Amino acid sequence: MDARAYLSHTGLTADLGAIREAQQSLWGILEEAKKQSLPATPSALNALYLYRVPKLSTDGSCSLHDELDPTPYDLGAALGGRSVQNSFSLLTVSALVNEVASQTQLPWLGAYQVRGALLVKLAYRGAESRAEFPLTDAFEKQSTNVRVARSGKASLVDDVKAHVKNGGAYYECDPKVQSELCVPILDPNAHVVGILDAEAFEPGAFTSARVAALVALALELPTHLPR
Repeated sequence: MDARAYLSHTGLTADLGAIREAQQSLWGILEEAKKQSLPATPSALNALYLYRVPKLSTDGSCSLHDELDPTPYDLGAALGGRSVQNSFSLLTVSALVNEVASQTQLPWLGAYQVRGALLVKLAYRGAESRAEFPLTDAFEKQSTNVRVARSGKASLVDDVKAHVKNGGAYYECDPKVQSELCVPILDPNAHVVGILDAEAFEPGAFTSARVAALVALALELPTHLPR
């Protein structure tokens, strides 16, 4: 899918030239990612698959901001095991997410993949957050991530407090977040295969340059996601 078709499908507005420039910068990262070797030690491999998550409330509906679960989340279970292909996919997705997080200087950026009836976080930069979102009607009512994954439409929240006050859906992982941009990751047939979620600690943080960088990342990710 090209940038123009992506913007039309998702309802976003962004400069096509800026998106192309952002894509070109990611191509260099992809070339470097192809040269990477798989982690040679168990601890290094664990770093690809395991990450800390907050404890959830008893009913699983929300995260507890001040308490981490003692058991790390294991992506291997969600991806059907630790395979060579999955490991290379995670290396590549992590490299791309890290690059865009660095370019945009956003405090939080995560890439999620649709895995059956779940939205699963593959890689992120920032504070610990929920690993899985059920793709259900109930969660769509409270989660931007789920709404974007189910609708295929982007969501820009310039002011989280105003959005919530007006009845908008929002799943709070970090109370410091003041603005959010969530965009779908689409395959060539415009089916949603994942999402990108980006957050900032001030209202109105998503400049045209940041939007273009996130669109470029969404365009590059589909072929690099785990099978």
